[in-house]
Amino acid sequence: MKLIVGLGNPGPKYLLTRHNIGFLAVDSLHKSCQEPPWKEQNKALTSRFKWDDSDVMIIKPQTFMNLSGESVRPLMDYYKVAPDDLLVIYDDIDMPFGMLKFMKNRGAGGHNGIKSIDEQLGTQDYARLKLGVGRPPDARIDIANWVLSPFEKATEEPVLADFLNLAGDAIEAFVFHGLSKATSDFNGKRIELPQKPNPT
Repeated sequence: MKLIVGLGNPGPKYLLTRHNIGFLAVDSLHKSCQEPPWKEQNKALTSRFKWDDSDVMIIKPQTFMNLSGESVRPLMDYYKVAPDDLLVIYDDIDMPFGMLKFMKNRGAGGHNGIKSIDEQLGTQDYARLKLGVGRPPDARIDIANWVLSPFEKATEEPVLADFLNLAGDAIEAFVFHGLSKATSDFNGKRIELPQKPNPT
């Protein structure tokens, strides 16, 4: 079985924020797969289904971001899933909005959700899909406030669905063709932002 984990914070307050793009990506995938029912399990919302011939479970930890590993590790143990069959999707401020990148066996890069999973699993040797949300335009803006703020209405919101669809295609490539092929096909792909209208 493949475990597809989207990281985020639970609750409507955080729904459309940059830090929740992992949740948004798996929600979009879930919808495209005929929305099999969600189940509360091990501090997470889970949805298990057959994707063609592949057994897949989507997971949205409900622990809040910094404790994500506390739901991921028990689910991996219960279903006897090896790290090679795990994919974690999360936001990355060091990539521009709309860009994605697969990686494996790297550090958390300051992301507390990944740090929690690394600590709980005792390894960094699992696949991640980073979704770029960019850095704040002003260096004086606090990073924590930035990732917990909504997407930019004029530029990011109009192409968010396209970005999530691209992420869904990348996840599909991982499930059916493996990490190496998915990395080759998708790393560096990007949805371009529309230009901001000039002030009049």
